[in-house]
Amino acid sequence: MRRDVLSLIVGWTMMAMLIPLSFSFLVAWWLDGFGTAMISFMLPLVISGIIGLALLSLGVRSDTTERLRDREAFAAVALAWPVAVLIGSLPFWLGGVFHGPFTDGSSMMDIGRGFVNSWFESMSGFTTTGATVIEQSMSPNCTGSTKDCINAQPQGILIWRSLTQWLGGMGIIMLGLMLLSRVLGGGMALARAELTGPSLSRLRPKLQETALALWTIYIVLTALEILLLWSIGDLSFFDAFNHGLTTMPSGGFSTHDASIGYYDSFVVEAIIICFMFLAGVNFTLIWLAWEKQWDKVFTDQEGRSYVLVIVATTAFVFFALLSQGSNLSDGFFDSLFTVVSIGTSTGYTTTDYMLWPVVTHILLFLLMIVGACAGSTSGGLKLMRVKLALKVAWREIGRIAQPKRIFRIRMNDEVVEGDRLGLIIGMLFVWTGLFALSCIILAVTMPNSDFESVVAVVASSLGNTGPTLGDYGPSNTWASLGTPSLIITSILMWFGRLELMTALLLLHPRTWSREEREAPDRASVKLIRELFEKMEDKGNNDED
Repeated sequence: MRRDVLSLIVGWTMMAMLIPLSFSFLVAWWLDGFGTAMISFMLPLVISGIIGLALLSLGVRSDTTERLRDREAFAAVALAWPVAVLIGSLPFWLGGVFHGPFTDGSSMMDIGRGFVNSWFESMSGFTTTGATVIEQSMSPNCTGSTKDCINAQPQGILIWRSLTQWLGGMGIIMLGLMLLSRVLGGGMALARAELTGPSLSRLRPKLQETALALWTIYIVLTALEILLLWSIGDLSFFDAFNHGLTTMPSGGFSTHDASIGYYDSFVVEAIIICFMFLAGVNFTLIWLAWEKQWDKVFTDQEGRSYVLVIVATTAFVFFALLSQGSNLSDGFFDSLFTVVSIGTSTGYTTTDYMLWPVVTHILLFLLMIVGACAGSTSGGLKLMRVKLALKVAWREIGRIAQPKRIFRIRMNDEVVEGDRLGLIIGMLFVWTGLFALSCIILAVTMPNSDFESVVAVVASSLGNTGPTLGDYGPSNTWASLGTPSLIITSILMWFGRLELMTALLLLHPRTWSREEREAPDRASVKLIRELFEKMEDKGNNDED
């Protein structure tokens, strides 16, 4: 492992964090006062700057930008996220959202739990999970009579909370690729480690141009939603701004305890449904639509499967609600909003779906696991992986029936190579194993929870969904989880956001093997290559 490469990437990530922290500091100064801004954001700014400068000045060599390999890229991305989450947790802890060192009357136990809560909230933000632990029992800003605990928090910190999701949706490393691609080098390896989905499509000839195109789509859609929520949806600019920041990353953090149900507005729900749906679409398709290449958009197999899943599930849930006695209009919009929200792993809610028939809970649980399209901001396994895995299973069945026939698996009329299929099957196997193991571990740390709650919490964490089933459904926060459970679920969120393989790479012993051990192997290969070249030259001379 080339540690100077890790220092370069993590160092620049910390320097990039200064931009949103500074913005949040100024917003908090304006909305909450200079004192709140100083307490909440000055220390994170200083720590992020010091860590970034130290890593760049002390750990980087003159030739570091030429030494980046896939191994360092994946390890650096995996390590950069927890460091960013740690810095991101400090405004919650220091600013009094949870019990911290500046909270009057807090015991050491309260302060310790407050830090765990802050870490969880930050991880839930950066991974775009959307689960929260802000409630009356955990936040000193709320009392038993506070009706809306989230809305009672300092507005500058709520802006930071939403920003963590907006940055996490596209990826803080992708922001670095856009701004610092020439400095970082090896951008393609970093992009593969950062972006969701089995593959990365270049939208432009250069990687920096591709990153700029992706961020342009992201920013334009975010700004458009903010404008629509503010002008047509009649939300305050503060609420519109926050929900715009948390919809496109399929995050789901709201400024109210009741989420989108607080507004009880058909127009607001319709706007958010549209942008949640777009957040679940592969951004490559959005770019192709912008370029008016409609034939590629409408023939994309994963995109068509995405639409089919949303429509079919909405119809099934709608008829289930009608059978329970729901009226036509409310039943349809509740069904559509919830299916799109859970299917894209956004996690907004308008109603308590735990009161729905059990069959709808099963469908929502499956949506949590599968997710939406690869290359989108949604979580889950992704429809492309599931579709290809089903094709592999169907191929094996076909081989039994017709052993001499050659079966080729195609996606969008292109043959999918065996190594890609192997990676997808391997990831699904790892996901299944991690899911089972996590359920067992959480069952030990959650002895008072039922089976549905434990399994759904694991699925929601790995799928970065947020609201779940059972005791942690849409009407409840995750604050009742114990400290061990919060730490475990935050790790699962990290695994889910990096789609397992990048995070699990850190556990492989070869990842951390020292460069000096590899040097003799490379020298031996070089020597053997030179000997073969000399032998070949000698043979050519003899023939002459």
